[in-house]
Amino acid sequence: MKKRNKILTLGLCAALATTTLSGCGGSAGGGGGDSAGGNGGGGGDAGGKLTVAIWDNGQQPGLQEILNDFTAATGIETQLQVIEWSSYWTLLEAGASGGDMPDVFWMHSNEVQKYMANDILMDLTDKIAASEKLEMDKFPEDIKTMYQYDGKTYAVPKDIDTIALWYNKTMFDEAGIAYPDDSWTWDDFYDAAEKLTKEDGSQYGTAMNPSNEQDGWMNIIYSMGGHVLSEDKKSSGFDDPNTIKAMEFVDKLVKNVMPPTTVMAETGTDVLLGSGKIAMLTQGSWMVPAFKENEYIAANCDVAVLPKDAATGKRVSLYNGLGWAAAANTDNPEGAWALIEWFGTKDNQYKQAQLGVTMAAYEGVSDEWKNNTDKFNLQPYLDMLNGDLVFRPSTRATLTWWNMAVNDFKEAWNGNTTMADACAKAAADMNQCLAEEGQ
Repeated sequence: MKKRNKILTLGLCAALATTTLSGCGGSAGGGGGDSAGGNGGGGGDAGGKLTVAIWDNGQQPGLQEILNDFTAATGIETQLQVIEWSSYWTLLEAGASGGDMPDVFWMHSNEVQKYMANDILMDLTDKIAASEKLEMDKFPEDIKTMYQYDGKTYAVPKDIDTIALWYNKTMFDEAGIAYPDDSWTWDDFYDAAEKLTKEDGSQYGTAMNPSNEQDGWMNIIYSMGGHVLSEDKKSSGFDDPNTIKAMEFVDKLVKNVMPPTTVMAETGTDVLLGSGKIAMLTQGSWMVPAFKENEYIAANCDVAVLPKDAATGKRVSLYNGLGWAAAANTDNPEGAWALIEWFGTKDNQYKQAQLGVTMAAYEGVSDEWKNNTDKFNLQPYLDMLNGDLVFRPSTRATLTWWNMAVNDFKEAWNGNTTMADACAKAAADMNQCLAEEGQ
């Protein structure tokens, strides 16, 4: 690989980047085991067992069943490794530099541009064109485009996700508040959160960290008419007046209806929901497998569509989608491609949804995902697909400017600066990164 040791660097931005963001399964990441025994390590013998890396324990059982079907059909063995989100990209980057990568693995919008630009991923373009099994026109255009670079395709879409509102029915019943529905505005959300917050600190209306961008505050920004990234991807929207208005609304939530910022940062918002500390949480569809296994959430919680903004009338969900990719230097390129193709067929996209792994990227099969459990009403996630969808903003170095913005917003969350000043700082930092990208 001619650029193998040249992971993209972007001056100041790269120097400041750390992996902190959640989204698309980040907070549901696993404990680093592997489902087939052994210690793995990637790049198996030529024509031999394929190592497959993911970061979400909740998706492991369903994906393992699909992998078992693959082995039965092809004779190619696989080893599924679950590496927690906080370690996944560190290990993948180390493998890219040192030559020891998994054969097949997940790609995310945070990172994919630098992997494509540096010849680390297998070029799938000709294989996709020759495939008689894939129907690429059935996948969302934005997700397909995200995994393309310089006219070539480097991943096949795995899934699609949306954001919805989880609420604690028991807490609503005790407070005499009607459950959230599609008439709710963000003002209604705040009013309910205020009533559901107890003065003794035993219960709060909601929770949200600066790192909860896709599953949290970004949806509010876009519903209130703001934006994060310009359409040409050259400038930040954090200094847009509507963005500032939305983030000041978030600031009001932080100050009045959320747990202390230290508690949210240390505990995690999903844990707060699952331990009965908060009454509502905006969260991504990727968390459903984990929430199904949480006895408290299963007994007390359900799902509604996100609120809309009273002024714009918009009910916005950010969406994103992972991709199945392969290492360019895999010892088993034909086996790796066969597995990626397997995951991308209609039948296996259907099975992914049916097993409750995630909503499928393939058009029209996610109704089966809705029916994978009777513990919750998952229809709101599908309803959000038909609303005002916004594709998660990304550029060549998404993670660098996102982490800088998260650090800027932490200052506002912690009360060290105003939200307006934090937005201005985030815009300046982001614009510097975007300018360096364009050089």
